[in-house]
Amino acid sequence: MRRLLPDVLHRLDRAGIETSCFATEGEGDATREAAEAVDRGYDIIIAAGGDGTLNEVVNGMAGKENLPPLGVFPLGTTNDFARAMGIPRRWEDYCDLVIENKTRYIDIGKANGRHFINIAGGGSLTELTYEVPSRLKTRIGQLAYYMKGIEKVASLSPTELLIKADGQPQMHGEFMLFLIANSNSVGGFEKLAPGAVIDDGLFDVIAVKKCNLGEFLRLMTLALRGEHFNDPHVVYFKTNRMEVTSPSMVQLNLDGELGGELPGVFEMLPQHLRIFA
Repeated sequence: MRRLLPDVLHRLDRAGIETSCFATEGEGDATREAAEAVDRGYDIIIAAGGDGTLNEVVNGMAGKENLPPLGVFPLGTTNDFARAMGIPRRWEDYCDLVIENKTRYIDIGKANGRHFINIAGGGSLTELTYEVPSRLKTRIGQLAYYMKGIEKVASLSPTELLIKADGQPQMHGEFMLFLIANSNSVGGFEKLAPGAVIDDGLFDVIAVKKCNLGEFLRLMTLALRGEHFNDPHVVYFKTNRMEVTSPSMVQLNLDGELGGELPGVFEMLPQHLRIFA
């Protein structure tokens, strides 16, 4: 982005959009700066980075009044949200989309007071996105996640969970993981939750029941083709609110970042944010 920035700013300036820039240096920087930008009455906020950066920006904006529209230059490892929204990879095309003010409203999720825009989840395999070193992601991209995933699959173990969701019967048992999707792009896979729509006011929830390593690997193969929903180990439903508790320590993943621990209350905020897309 540092190399592209002069050209991006020049293109926006020619269209009459006066800009200021902020470079993040550590965790929480994007959240604080986004919150200040809303408070100061900026007309547009644009995040340049991956899903983690976008999550920070959304957490700085969400819940405030008179929110400006949000733009996204997808510069991360998987860019799940940008892929789900069909956001152009070419910066010229996306600048033009901002200049033309093409926006749409989207839902966002809330989990224990924090917000997420694309995905929330729990279980040992969901931890790999924030366990992969940033330097490795920069060097080899999404392959870093696959390498970490292979390492973790061998030590997968189920966790006792109690899941309560609006409109669904209560579920209590041992699960390998659970995912709460707000869009159809999860971890770089577009067939994991193909029915998820980012403005329908509902989460798409996928939970995987206890299974052995062979069954889990077979299930992953089915998921790549979008054929996992009929598997007896898979629980799938839609809801706008759910609670998940566990007697064990279970960490939460929010948009690929560490999001605290269970118990968790997950709520939908429908049509909460306007996105350039």
